[in-house]
Formats: sequence, structure tokens, C-alpha cells
Amino acid sequence: MDTILGPLYYVVSWIIVQFHAFYSLIFNKDSGWAWGLSIVSLVVLIRICLIPLFVKQIKATRNMQALQPKMKAIQERYKSDKQRQSEEMMKLYKETGTNPLSSCLPILAQSPFFISLYQVLNHIAQGKVVGVIDKPLLESARQAHIFGAPLSVKFMDSASKVESLGASLTDVRVVTVIMIVLMSLSQFYTQRQLMTKNVDLTVKTPFMQQQKMLMYVFPIMFAVFGINFPVGVLVYWLTTNVWTLGQQMFVIRRNPTPGSLAFQQRQERLRAKGKLKEDPAQAEAREAAESARAARQQPKRQPKSKRQTGGPGHSVASSGKTTLEKQDQESGETKAKPAGGAARGAKSGQRKGGPQRPKHPTKK
Repeated sequence: MDTILGPLYYVVSWIIVQFHAFYSLIFNKDSGWAWGLSIVSLVVLIRICLIPLFVKQIKATRNMQALQPKMKAIQERYKSDKQRQSEEMMKLYKETGTNPLSSCLPILAQSPFFISLYQVLNHIAQGKVVGVIDKPLLESARQAHIFGAPLSVKFMDSASKVESLGASLTDVRVVTVIMIVLMSLSQFYTQRQLMTKNVDLTVKTPFMQQQKMLMYVFPIMFAVFGINFPVGVLVYWLTTNVWTLGQQMFVIRRNPTPGSLAFQQRQERLRAKGKLKEDPAQAEAREAAESARAARQQPKRQPKSKRQTGGPGHSVASSGKTTLEKQDQESGETKAKPAGGAARGAKSGQRKGGPQRPKHPTKK
């Protein structure tokens, strides 16, 4: 490892020494502020250099999300032919210009610097000269403390080793636990922000399930491996997590994934400012949807009796008039019934008063 990454030890140590020389003009050269800020500045410098790769990562992740339905269709179609499935996948990647490994480029590019910093701090903890850090700088770095914890110690180090560096085991473990918790929380929130705001929720794909799983796996990994990281590496990793979180918030707000919650919020902001140039067909469809929604909210049509104009007195009078009309109608119907009965009686009388049928001889 030292042979392969040896040149990077010199690069990382040289960058730290240069920043340390600058911060020594402000703080004590043996203080944790001078060495801690040197590590933070190293992170900022590396992340600035990785911005082009981060942009490629965002585009690759977005393209992969857009291709998930097509990829799922290919998997279903060539379920029994794995070779044909791989060929169709590669053909799809080539046609769309998508590289699945692009989403891992920032992590892969940052890993050598992370390992080099870990080894540099490990050499400092062991009292070994590394890179451009000579003996005077080595002693200065060993005496540097951040909130009472030396930069080179770990959570699992023994009390004798911690005391040899002028610190207590309690201070070291409290500082390391707090930094590990902050590091895990920042990683969790970064992944959660990506899942809740920058993913098209209308398309359910296995990619979303994988991202949801990573949202819980990564913080656990940081918590497990963090106890074996020196305090200086924890400073490095916490700083890069915070940088990633802020950078992701900026990208999601300015350039969100189409169909995501952040995209809808951005469209609303642009529409409110009058900067959104919508397609006429989309604008017409949106207006039609709003008018249909407004039509559904109109009051129900009232009966004719309730739609008559006039005050309360008019309503009472109308009601009284209607009641009288009903009573007159019922009275007329009652009077008409006897008339019908009389007519039937007259008809029956005429029949009785007319020629009689002859009685049977047996009847008297």
C-alpha cells in the first residue's frame, strides 16, 4: 500500500503543510485549530477539484432513473436469456449515452486521498515521518488537540497511548462519538433528501428500493468503521459529508429531476416569478384542469320554489297560496265524486224503471 500510494502521501502531506503554514499566522502552530483547519481546507480543495465529476454523477444518476422502466422491460422480456439481456442493456446504454459507473466516479476519485490521509495520520500517531512532514512538524501535529482529543488517536486506542499524547480517554471517546454521530446523521439526511425530493415518484423501480436501502446502510457503516478512524480522519469525513449535503441541496434546487417533488416546487417558483415558459398545450391542459376543478366546486342547483325571488313575507304568502290551492283542488275532487255516484244512480234507476224481466213461475 505504501509503495502504490507513496506519491499521494507526499501530495496530501504537502497540501496539509501549506495550509498549516497559512493558519499558523492566525493561530498557534501547535494548536488543533491550525491542524484541524488544514484538514478541512484539504477537503474543500479536493471537493472543488471533483465538481466536474460530481456534475457527471448527477447526470448519470438522472439518466439511470429515466432508464429504469426500459431496463425492467428488457429484464422481463429476456428473463431466460441472460446473454441477450446483457447485450440489450449495453445497447440501451450506448444509445442513451449512459455510463452506470459515472455515479461512482466522485467516490472512486476521492478514495485514494482518503486512504492517503488515513495513512499520513496513522504515521503521525506512530511517531513516523511521512511525506514532507519532518520531525518538528510531526511533534507539532502529535500535540494538536481538537476539543481535548489528539488528531492521531482513535476511539479504540488504549488509555496509556492517549495519556502519552496529553489527553484523557474520556475526552477522546466523547469527541469521537459525537463526530461519528454527526457523520452518520449527515450521511442519512443527504440520502434521504435525494430520495424524497429528487426522485420521480410516479415511476416505481428497483433503483428506488436500492437507494432506500443505502439510506440506512451507509450511516450504519460509518458508525461501525468510525470507531477505527483517527480523529483527523473523522474531521475529514464529517467535512466532506457536510460539503456533499450542501452541494446536493444547491443542485436539487437549481436543477431537479423531472417529475420529482423538487421539480414541481421549482416550477411553482418560476411560475410565480413569471419566468416559466410553458408549452401552449401544457398551459391549455393545466387551465382546463383548473376550470374543471372550479366547476366541481359550484353549489348544487336549487329547486324552483327556493329560487323564487322575494323576501320572507313573499315566501310565506306563496306558501299560503299554494296551500289554499291544494285545499280547493281537494274540495273539488270531493264534490266531483257524488256527482259521479248520482249519474250512476240515475242510470241504474232508468234500468229499474224500464221493462222488467218476467219472473220465474216458481217465484211469487
